[in-house]
Formats: sequence, structure tokens, C-alpha cells
Amino acid sequence: MLLKIFFPEKLGVHKYKMKNKIKFAVVGCGRIAQRHAEHISKLGILKAVCDVNEVKSTNLGQQYNASSYFSIDDLLNNEKDFDVVSVCTPNGLHAEHTVKALNAGFHVLCEKPMAIRVDDCYRMIRAAEVANKNLFIVKQNRFNPPVVAIKKILAEGRLGKLHNVQLNCFWNRDADYYQQSDWKGTKLLDGGTLYTQFSHFIDLLYWMVGDVVGVQTYTGNYLHDDTIEFEDTGVVLLKFLNGAIGSINYTVNSYSQNMEGSITLFGEKGTVKIGGQYLNILEYQLIENYSIKELPKGNPANNYGQYFGSMSNHDKVYENIIDVLTNNGTIATNGYEGMKTVEIINKIYTRASGSNGKSSTSDYENFSVTETISSK
Repeated sequence: MLLKIFFPEKLGVHKYKMKNKIKFAVVGCGRIAQRHAEHISKLGILKAVCDVNEVKSTNLGQQYNASSYFSIDDLLNNEKDFDVVSVCTPNGLHAEHTVKALNAGFHVLCEKPMAIRVDDCYRMIRAAEVANKNLFIVKQNRFNPPVVAIKKILAEGRLGKLHNVQLNCFWNRDADYYQQSDWKGTKLLDGGTLYTQFSHFIDLLYWMVGDVVGVQTYTGNYLHDDTIEFEDTGVVLLKFLNGAIGSINYTVNSYSQNMEGSITLFGEKGTVKIGGQYLNILEYQLIENYSIKELPKGNPANNYGQYFGSMSNHDKVYENIIDVLTNNGTIATNGYEGMKTVEIINKIYTRASGSNGKSSTSDYENFSVTETISSK
């Protein structure tokens, strides 16, 4: 499969004079949908919203003068004057809603994670191919200024061959966070901590370092036994296709608040660390005959009241959609890349026993997406 490479620094929808604005519908009217609606209203037109919770759908529709629906089928059957469906429903429903929207003839922007099953990702990609429509996946951390800078020097070969990578994700998600939701913390609709909290970080590992061929995993649920159906903490050892090795340390048990979200890369010609709480600060760099200077200030983290998420770059996501649909631009994160994140997380969870202190190991030297799909 030949894919065009997207470089975030080339984005700038403000340069384009659109004769007709792109029209959107939003499916799912929870917290993240508010962010989507805000940026749609600035860059395009929000025509319709949908949620099984009638109050949420009605309120969001009234806020943006959009039609409100209470089922995706009603929306797709009755509302035809739009171009893109933004899927903002729980993780476990992404595949179902994406495929329905594609089959109805619309482009789709799907929130992270793309899905929580690899075979569902394949169904989504196949539906987009059959419908001849674009499938965009939200991975807004790719637009963080330090991330953009490191991706650029990797493409230029300035770090040389990568030997080691370390990913740290230390956030806080207390019992209230899960108890306020009817789906977060469930295996069926949430899928796991790596899917809901840290899939953006896994995406960056793939985007910067490459595919994963070997995994060893330890996981445990230490503070959320009565709250969630999966782990709240994990330690993962990785072997990458390019020969590099790495580790992931993650938890939602950081006391009281988010502590750190960081990636450190060790190469033969340099070492760099992107840190802060949300991969928003270039904390360290020592590169042979080179220095990264004058990074632009990034957007703040998504603020959800009692907790914070990743950096708020959904404006860049929508700029990319408009660029693709009006200027033949390159999709920032396509369905194949979205599937790779799900595939890597699936490898990690497959090799975890899910019990405190227990572990499982495996070698994925012969692993392929095709084999995974055909075995389902």
C-alpha cells in the first residue's frame, strides 16, 4: 500500500478561499462532541447532531442551530445536505457508526481510538474503499509543536538509527471520572486504559518509530477494582520492526492530577525528550550539529472541568479535512494508520494476563494484519 506522507507544518486552511463551506453532522453529543462542534462552527457548517440521549442531542443542536436526531439511522435517512459525519460515540460503537455513515455515502471523521478490534478497523477501511469516501481518524497529538519538530528531524535522519524509545503516561482518572459515565471503564464500550486514555501516545510510537513485532506486558488494577473492568496500570516492553527496543509505563493512578506524558528517543546521533503533562514541551535535546529552536506555542490541553486530556488540536484536524476535500490535500491520519494503533494495543493486551503482577510474553516476528483479519 502506497501512502502519501503528511507533514503537519504544511497545514494552514486559512490560506484557502472556499466558495462553499464543508457541511458536517456529529454523531454522539458527549464532552468531546462539544469540541468538534466548536471547530466545525468556525471552519464549516454544522447541519445536524445525533445522540440517543435526547437532552444532549437537543441542547447541542439548539446551541449551533443544527437539526437534532436521536438515532443515527434517522439522521442518515432524513438529513442529506452535508458532507462529513464526525463520529464521537463510545469506542465500541465507532465501527458500527462509521460503516453506516460510509455506506450512506458520506466521508467520516472518527474519534480515537478508531475501534477496539482490529477486524472492525478492517471493516471500516473496506467500507470507505467501497463507498469511495475518505476515512479520517482523530490523532491530534501529531500537531503538537514538539511532536511536529521531532517528526521532521526523524524524516531528515538527524537522529540516525534509533536504538531505544521510552513512553511514559502518568495521568489521574479517579473513581468519579468513570462513575459519571455509563460506558467508560467497561470492556464492551471502552476497551481498556490504552484505548481511551493513551491511544494518542501509542499512535506517536508507531508514527515516529515504526511497527511493533515483539511484546511483553505486565498489567494490574490497583485502585479501581470496583470501578472498571480492566487495568489501571501497565508496563510494556517492545521490539520494533526496525530493531529498536522500547518501553511503555502507564497508569491513571497519578495522585490527584496528571503528572506526565512523555516520549524519549535515543538515536546514534542524538537524544530528545518530549514531555510535560501532554507531550507539549521539548524537555531535552542533544543532537549532532543541530538544535531545534523557536518552537511555536501549542494549544492548551482539552479541559473537561475536573480533568484534562490531550492537547486541544481539533482545529488542526478539521483544517486537514477541509484541505483534503477542497484542495486534494493528504489525510493527516488515515484508516490504515488508525488500525495500526489498534493492532499494537491489541498485541499488548493479548500478551497481558490482566492480573496484578502476572505477565505473558510473545514474539511477533511473523505477525501481519492480514493474518489477524483472516483468523477472525
